Amino acid sequence: MNRIVWMVFRNLFRAPFWLFRISRMGRENTAFTEQECYGYIRRIVEKVNATGRVTVQVYGRENVPAQDGFVMFPNHQGLFDVLALIEASEHPFGVVIKKEAAGIILVKQVVQALRGIAIDRDDIRSSMEVIRQVTKEVKEGRNYVIFPEGTRSRNGNQILPFKGGTFKSAVNARCPIVPVALIDSYRPFDERGISRQIVQVHFLPPMLPEQYIGKKTMEIADMVHDQIQEKINQYI
Repeated sequence: MNRIVWMVFRNLFRAPFWLFRISRMGRENTAFTEQECYGYIRRIVEKVNATGRVTVQVYGRENVPAQDGFVMFPNHQGLFDVLALIEASEHPFGVVIKKEAAGIILVKQVVQALRGIAIDRDDIRSSMEVIRQVTKEVKEGRNYVIFPEGTRSRNGNQILPFKGGTFKSAVNARCPIVPVALIDSYRPFDERGISRQIVQVHFLPPMLPEQYIGKKTMEIADMVHDQIQEKINQYI
C-alpha cells in the first residue's frame, strides 16, 4: 500500500478538524502567534509520521542558532522533506515552495499557516520579490527553509548542484546560514509499501556572516553543497 494513502487512512477521522484549524491559523488576521501555529502543526506532523511508520532521527540540534533570524538550506529528496524538517526543528520557520505544489489541498493551508511563500520559478520578477520579502522577514527575526537545488534530486542520497541565487536572501540579510543534510528522506514516499523507514536530519554548523561576506553566492552554494554531501557520504 502507498504510504501516503496509509497515512490518510490512519488519520481520516482527524483530518477535517486539522484542516479547519490550520485554515484558521493561515488567515491574514489570525489571532494565533507564529509559535502557536508552528507548535500545532509540529504536533500533527509528529503524529502523522508515527502513524506512517517513519522515524525521524535528529542530529546536531546544538548547531541551530539560539536566536531566530536564520535560513536553513537542506538538500531536496522528495515530498517527505518538509515533514522531516518540521519534526526536527524546534524553531518555527517559513518555507519557500514552488507555486505548483502550493495549490495542493492541505499543503496550501500548512504553507499559509507557516507564513511560507510560493515562488513562480519561471517569473524573474516574482523571484526577485521573493528574495526581497525573505530578506526583510529574516532581518526581522523570522527563519526560513530554502531548497538550494531548486528541484528534488531523483538520485537518492546523491544531491544536485546548488543554485547560487537561492542564497541571495541570506546574504542580503547577513544572517546565519544553516546547512541541513537529509538522508533517506526519499524512501517514505518513493518506495512502495509501508515497512518502517528511518530518515535522518543533520543540522550542520552554521556559516556566519563574517565567514561568507565578500564571497560570491555561487561560492557559498558550493561550500554548503560540499558540506552536506560530505555528511551524507559519512552515513551511507
